[in-house]
Amino acid sequence: MTTTAPIGILGAGSWGTALAILLARNGRSVRLWSVDQNELPPLIADHENRQYLPGIPFPAALAVETRLEEITAVVNDVLVVVPSHGFRTTLKLLAAQKPKNLRLAWATKGFEHDSGKLLHQVATEELGSQPPLAVLSGPTFAREVAAGMPTAVTIAANDPPFARDLAEALHNRSFRAYTSDDMAGVEVGGAVKNIIAIGCGISDGLKFGANARAALITRGLAEITRLGLKLGARAETLQGLAGLGDLVLTCTDDQSRNRRLGLALAAGNDVKSSARDIGQVVEGVYAAEAVHLLAHRLDVEMPITEQVYRILHQGVAPRAAVEALMARALKSEA
Repeated sequence: MTTTAPIGILGAGSWGTALAILLARNGRSVRLWSVDQNELPPLIADHENRQYLPGIPFPAALAVETRLEEITAVVNDVLVVVPSHGFRTTLKLLAAQKPKNLRLAWATKGFEHDSGKLLHQVATEELGSQPPLAVLSGPTFAREVAAGMPTAVTIAANDPPFARDLAEALHNRSFRAYTSDDMAGVEVGGAVKNIIAIGCGISDGLKFGANARAALITRGLAEITRLGLKLGARAETLQGLAGLGDLVLTCTDDQSRNRRLGLALAAGNDVKSSARDIGQVVEGVYAAEAVHLLAHRLDVEMPITEQVYRILHQGVAPRAAVEALMARALKSEA
């Protein structure tokens, strides 16, 4: 990723915009695009994303493009930042442009909803095995990154030079990226933590206290680790920024959409209206269904995930789900 070549960012929500701002502030030429063409005219007119990041102007190096072909004609490196349910569709649009010398990264968190596949598997299916691939994840709220507050993430890639290049492009005095080759671990941590965060929101909304929150985070990490190891991840990745770090962030701060959804459910609101009020995609709703199916298929015990799934998709009352968790047979922690 040279200082002269632009980088394309596909996805103009809060996180895609924040990463575009970060890269542009670092002196990188950035081209920002969205599948939803209705998002783009206000960004061009206002030179900021007033819907998601009001008051944070775009640097001069950030240009908004309305045509994907205008981006693929000038970039080699593309960063996809779309909801997980739109990931494959976005890659199909990208592949149709037949980009040359493509290096693909994504900051999307989640499994593919229907298949339960990790996103690097989806990328390989759509783009083949040749392009270098990387995933960026960790404890990040978009507004804090856009505001220049200290942040650290993990970038995992199947090509070490690509991971280093992307880390260097993002690095500045307030943003630090560690590199890894454990793509599965980074992806599992980023996806499953959203489910646990919904559970923590429910627990806090029901006034169950700090003890319960700490237990959910700790046992949630155990579930993430069990699934991750089954999918080829390394335990140390899940104990790092993309696992434990992101889990703690999402479970404990009300900037988290997933936590806010849990709080709303505890107050007696239904899933659809709560998600609509939040106004952005709540990835944990999709992840809960995908992980529920995946855990059953792989025979991985994930009781917290199972109860969150039952609340979201089977209409089980939050208090009944908590009672089911607490009534489970006693067992060794190990």
